[in-house]
Amino acid sequence: MMDQPSAAELVTAVREFIEKHAIPQLSGRTAFHGRVAANALAIVARELEQGPAAEAAETASLRALLGQDGTPEALNRELCRRLRDGRIDPMDPALGRHLVATTLAKVAIDQPTYAGFVHSPHRTR
Repeated sequence: MMDQPSAAELVTAVREFIEKHAIPQLSGRTAFHGRVAANALAIVARELEQGPAAEAAETASLRALLGQDGTPEALNRELCRRLRDGRIDPMDPALGRHLVATTLAKVAIDQPTYAGFVHSPHRTR
C-alpha cells in the first residue's frame, strides 16, 4: 500500500490537471468529455473520502431497523423482502429516517451542489 500520495490525492491531482490545463485547450465535444471526466474524478474522490463512513452509517441503521447483522447488500435485500411481504410498514418513521439519511449521504457524494440537497432541511451541515 502506498503511504503518500493517497488515492484521493492522486484522483484530485488528475482532476485538477484536466480542469485547469486540458479543458482550456479543448473545444466542442472533446471539451464536454473532459468536463465529464473531471466530474467523474470528483465523484471518485468524494467516494474515497466519504464512502466508508456513509456505508458504516447505512449498515448500522439497517442493523438497527432489521434487528440483524449482515453486509450492506444482504441487509438491503432483507429490507426489500420485509417491505414486500408487509413485515415493515412503508410509513414507519424509523424507515423514513433511514431512507432520508442514506439518500442524503449518497447525494453528498454524487451531487453535493444539487439544489434539493443543499437546501434540504434534513441535511446536517
